[in-house]
Amino acid sequence: MLLGLLLHWIVDTHRRHYPSMRPGTSVPYISNVGAGELKPLFVAGSVATTVTLDLAFAAERWLRHRGRLVPNSSLGEKALAVLTIVFALVGTAGLILLSIFDVAAHKKLHDVFLLLFTAGYLLSAVFICCEYQRLGIKHREHRVLRTSFWVKLTFVLVELVLAIVFTSTSFTKHTDVAAVFEWVVAFIFTFYILSFVIDLLPAIHTRDHGARFEKTRDVEEAGAVAAGASSSVGPYQREFPMDGNPPNL
Repeated sequence: MLLGLLLHWIVDTHRRHYPSMRPGTSVPYISNVGAGELKPLFVAGSVATTVTLDLAFAAERWLRHRGRLVPNSSLGEKALAVLTIVFALVGTAGLILLSIFDVAAHKKLHDVFLLLFTAGYLLSAVFICCEYQRLGIKHREHRVLRTSFWVKLTFVLVELVLAIVFTSTSFTKHTDVAAVFEWVVAFIFTFYILSFVIDLLPAIHTRDHGARFEKTRDVEEAGAVAAGASSSVGPYQREFPMDGNPPNL
């Protein structure tokens, strides 16, 4: 979608100055292009992008629950996973609504939804980054967890810096610079979505039930059963310390 909007502005319109752009500016915001004749594409692309990412979050959570991926072993990890999904939904609502309430007709609402989208997905990335850090520490044998953590941490730091630059240049009326940074932020966000392939790929190797990860509850129950069995045998053995064979009753 992003590439289509950008190429449309460069190739089809020959770098047109949209009515929603400020006078004297030459680079449009994404929303300037999306508010024009390609608004249906902008809305559809926004919906498809956010739904794809939300489905990736849901799939990752379900695969961990089923033991297809390394499961969450603590309440804190599960809470982080839930917060990741909640703030992703906030970001989803923000992106869809900002594409509907375009900058040409609903400037203030558009800016509010833009903030909602940015903050929602950035916080979602922070929480999933924390979750992967915990998983990586507990399961150092799975290098993919560390790889995914560093990818997400890089995304958070880079996007945060770029978002600050975008915001500051917007408020200081350096509109062309701000517009360029907005396009950069959007393309990096696309690569962030693609990074979830790294997270979901290990599930291919755990299709067979025997290859799946054991859940923490299952491990604890197995340990409790083993402990109960050993305790039932222990007193009987101590009752006859000198004889390895129990008497016939």
